[in-house]
Amino acid sequence: MQIYKAPLRDMRFVLHELLDAKQLSKLPGYEEATADTIDTIIEEGAKFCQDKLLPLNRVGDEEGCTYENGVVRTPPGFKQAYNDFVGAGWQSISSDPNYGGQGLPALMNFVIEEMVCSTNIAFGVYPLLSRGAASLIERHGSDDIKETYLPHLADGSWSGTMCLTESQCGTDLGLIRTKAVPAGNGKYSISGSKIFISAGEHDLSENIIHLVLAKLPDAPEGVRGISLFLVPKLSVNGRGTAAEVGSRNGVACGSIEKKMGIHGSATCVINFDEAEGYLIGDPHKGLRCMFTMMNGARLGVGMQGLALGETAYQSATAYAKERRSGKSLTKGTKSADVADPIIVHPDVRNMLLTARAYNEGARALAYWTALQLDLSTHHPDAETRRDADEIVQLMTPVIKAFLTDRGFEAANLAVQVHGGHGYISEHGIEQLVRDARIAQLYEGTNGIQALDLVGRKLSLHTGRLLRHFFHPATEFVETNQETEELKDLVLPLAKALEKLQQATLVIAQKGLGDPEEAAAVATDYLKMFGLVAVGYMWLLMAEKAVAKAADANGDARFYANKLKTAQFYMHKLLPDASAAFLRIMTGKYAAAQFNEEDF
Repeated sequence: MQIYKAPLRDMRFVLHELLDAKQLSKLPGYEEATADTIDTIIEEGAKFCQDKLLPLNRVGDEEGCTYENGVVRTPPGFKQAYNDFVGAGWQSISSDPNYGGQGLPALMNFVIEEMVCSTNIAFGVYPLLSRGAASLIERHGSDDIKETYLPHLADGSWSGTMCLTESQCGTDLGLIRTKAVPAGNGKYSISGSKIFISAGEHDLSENIIHLVLAKLPDAPEGVRGISLFLVPKLSVNGRGTAAEVGSRNGVACGSIEKKMGIHGSATCVINFDEAEGYLIGDPHKGLRCMFTMMNGARLGVGMQGLALGETAYQSATAYAKERRSGKSLTKGTKSADVADPIIVHPDVRNMLLTARAYNEGARALAYWTALQLDLSTHHPDAETRRDADEIVQLMTPVIKAFLTDRGFEAANLAVQVHGGHGYISEHGIEQLVRDARIAQLYEGTNGIQALDLVGRKLSLHTGRLLRHFFHPATEFVETNQETEELKDLVLPLAKALEKLQQATLVIAQKGLGDPEEAAAVATDYLKMFGLVAVGYMWLLMAEKAVAKAADANGDARFYANKLKTAQFYMHKLLPDASAAFLRIMTGKYAAAQFNEEDF
């Protein structure tokens, strides 16, 4: 069965000891984000997720959403859980207090998102998209739209979606056909069909606010002609907190998809038939606005990868401690038991520690990125805000792709640990694999994330984004290479970091003459970058663990295990960066030598 208990001790270690999250309370608007407040929030969040959401995970997977005559119903228990979720204020944690939100750091949303998706990823899709819609409106909406829609997105009475994909185009959004025609009084008539719309129709909220990409009659060709519109499922009368729903708009759900996983999340075909909509941002500049929501969603999906990896690890560990098979190779015949728990076997331990080392390293990287997100919006110094924002830009494709790849790996390892029980549905482990596989695909496939990293982020501002990572990582390595307690960990990262910088230079040079050279190795480069970035996080955590080990106040085992897990990562997982480096050095030739007719 699936086992999950929020790893609060590790969360607190990352938040307080590694990141010093209480520093956020010194920023304007975040004064309430003290260490005590942060601890209270994550403790209460853990209780809610474990008590309310985890019990619904299996029924969500087995029964899924149902569709009949345009009406979508979520699995039994989801609506009550949603009412409890928004009623307790979890939806509004980081929403603008001017519109009913609590105004707490985005970092807290990351932590809550992890726990929500560890217990019930399908449920977590609904609030994730609503928060993304609110963020987009906060940044790009007019004052009237903000006053009308944000209070209801904050309190959860209305929810949000992002409507991009059409049957003929996904990543290449320049090919969309949905049309927007001016209808007077600042309104537009929206017509077209969108597919793969997560949470596009459901029974959880009173209204659904669709953020829709469409083209005006005078739109230029391609992505330069995309505009963004807000299209409510039900028309809205009034404004502010007094705004209320009216008649049905020209928005209908045509069907829902039958999927391999996240069955409790409705993935819909949404048809717009002269639906009333409102322009967000400037005409033909909609894609730029939509990236606010898209990038937020990508970070959220990265947290889904971490979340499923954590549940997979905990479930596999519990099983490995109970399941008996074979004798320990060290205890041998000295053990009185007929068979030992499988956790004594080296291969099982390697699998468990692989998941654990990735999870704890990924948590540190994700929370560190979330901290930068908060600094980018609330720090009083403009240069600090800019630098933090550029770190978030750099890390977004890495968080999305690397964390979901590792989450899928952890889920597969959990199946392997369970043996035959792993692929039997009643144990719930194979569900983790199905759910985790989707996270690698939606909100931009991981291959697209790799192209974004190599094609855009490496060269942006003449490489300044990269320097935000390379410079502090290199400085830490150089400062600690002779530190007795750390040098065994520093050396592997020093070598991997040097190879990553070399690979970056080679890709930049080759890519100038032939873009395919960079594209052909983009996935390998993102994996290498992720391995090194998580390795850097492990070094930072190891430094904290060494400092605390002598005065651990009864928590010595926690810090000792931190150091041992850091060693496992550096010596067992980080070496994969060398393999990625070798593949990068071969360039495109191995695949490019084939012609299309050779396939």
